Amino acid sequence: MHRSFRLLRTLAAAMLIAALAGPAAAAVWQIKAGESIQAAIDRAAPGDTLEIERARYVENLLITKPLTLRGLDRPTISGGLRGDTIRIKAERVTIEGLIIADSGASLREQNAGIYVWPGSHHTVVRNCDFSYTLFGLWIEQSNDVLIEGNLITGKRELQSSQRGNGIQLYNTRRAQIIGNNISFVRDALYVDVSHDAVFRNNRLHHSRYGTHYMNAYDNLWEGNDSWMNRGGLALMEVRRLTVRNNRAWANSDHGIMLRTIQDSVIENNVVAGNQRGFFIYDAEYNVLRGNAVIDNLVGVHLWAGSKNNEVEGNDFIANREQVRYVGARDMPWGVKEGNYWSNYLGWDRNGDGAGDVQYEANDMVDRLSWRHPMMKLLLASPAVQTLRLVGQQFPLLRAPSIVDPKPRMQPHNPDWSQWRGRYFPRS
Repeated sequence: MHRSFRLLRTLAAAMLIAALAGPAAAAVWQIKAGESIQAAIDRAAPGDTLEIERARYVENLLITKPLTLRGLDRPTISGGLRGDTIRIKAERVTIEGLIIADSGASLREQNAGIYVWPGSHHTVVRNCDFSYTLFGLWIEQSNDVLIEGNLITGKRELQSSQRGNGIQLYNTRRAQIIGNNISFVRDALYVDVSHDAVFRNNRLHHSRYGTHYMNAYDNLWEGNDSWMNRGGLALMEVRRLTVRNNRAWANSDHGIMLRTIQDSVIENNVVAGNQRGFFIYDAEYNVLRGNAVIDNLVGVHLWAGSKNNEVEGNDFIANREQVRYVGARDMPWGVKEGNYWSNYLGWDRNGDGAGDVQYEANDMVDRLSWRHPMMKLLLASPAVQTLRLVGQQFPLLRAPSIVDPKPRMQPHNPDWSQWRGRYFPRS
């Protein structure tokens, strides 16, 4: 009986120690050149880490449990030009420090470097290079993902319409897309029905759209650079966006498109050297302030009932056509503090920093130059300047226009000149 008691006491102590110790520590697996990463994934336990040594591994990986895949000295995982290079079907998967290459090329099957399957919440992909993948990352119905510091380059020899997108988000919440460099894809960032997200400090270039963004609310766009695309940021069918401190230049069409957008703030952005700086269509109840619209062929193209917007404190400088406005009545901008217009011809007799004569964006000279483009050669001549003043004196000659009652005499951005001459190549 005494020995039995001691045995029971020993077992109880062992069980207590095991309970206090908690679950076993996650294991770290080392994968060396010539070994199978998929075999290591299959034998690993949830929460384990796989450290992959530098080599080239030709595999299509499937991850169905929480794991970390960490590259040591940037190994390459090639999908062998078929399917997805990596497919994730689990929550809390982290992938970092890998070169992910050679997905298939099927748009129908949505081949990707990493395909994040629905329900794969809290996925993290950081500091990876995506090379020759159709879609870089396809992320569907997965919340709280973090995609950070990746370099994504598509199948650049394909026509733009046959490429995939750099990062595709569909039906997600709270995604963080931060510090990625994306080029030679169809659209660098394609975002649909994805809310409460942050897009910060991404570099988007040499694609169709830097951003193609639809049906998404309550997102932040901050500090992104978009250049040498057809369009920079295309923000459509959206509400409650904050779009600030972005730079869109040298795009062959628009810098920033605001289409069917409401209740949003667009502030302190630079749009320069584009065909159209801002393209604003069916936009209402938004605030545009502190933006620098510089050296575009058209500074702002405004139409289709875009009204009830607060437009204050912006600089419109050296655009060949400051505003192209289509409307039935005058549209007031700058009612509170005014905007700066580099082609304003008025004066400031009382020295308060605001012109004494209101600015009109579409006067008689603008309309004549639209109808007769060769007239633009004479815009700096005294005769044309006199014609502008005559048009202001005779209301019967004027058409509906953007009207700024308090045009500023000096730009708000003193360093605006650095953005001159940054054009998309023009014939």
